[in-house]
Amino acid sequence: MHRQPLLNLLERYAARWPEETAVVERFRQLVNEHENCFERDCWAGHITGSAWLVNQAGSHVLLTHHRKLERWLQLGGHSDGEADTLLAAKREAQEESGLAVTVLDPIPIDLDVHMIPARKDDPDHYHFDVRFAFRCVGSEDFAVSEESLDLAWVPIADLSVYTDEESVLRMARKWRSWG
Repeated sequence: MHRQPLLNLLERYAARWPEETAVVERFRQLVNEHENCFERDCWAGHITGSAWLVNQAGSHVLLTHHRKLERWLQLGGHSDGEADTLLAAKREAQEESGLAVTVLDPIPIDLDVHMIPARKDDPDHYHFDVRFAFRCVGSEDFAVSEESLDLAWVPIADLSVYTDEESVLRMARKWRSWG
């Protein structure tokens, strides 16, 4: 079953972050009930991959000023059929920044379920976002993609100046305690 690796990953995540049982259960339900959960037309919700991408020193995180949502967020996007959420997150990080990245841990740093508003032919739907920690390797000079209004290396200590998005602030708390 192409969904089993994600179910296994959810088990590992639940062991690391036992206080997040409710979100893990929401993910399990989606994955078990929807074979097409990695496709963007699964309107019950679909799996997305994101990157908590830090600079080489680990002191700054790269945020995108998201073109459609008009908010400062982590890099990431649709799985587009890719059942390996780590590969999807890495692809999104590289495509959206032009940077070379390396994964810091194969267990996600965070899971988040959030509503995406209706747009054009797409109804309201949920993103079930699997977020991994990455480090930039080589040059830290990014390139802004069409998906972003801007990118910025933001000092993690000053993250709340850029965003009040609780899930991004939660990743910062996890990074400080874990990273």
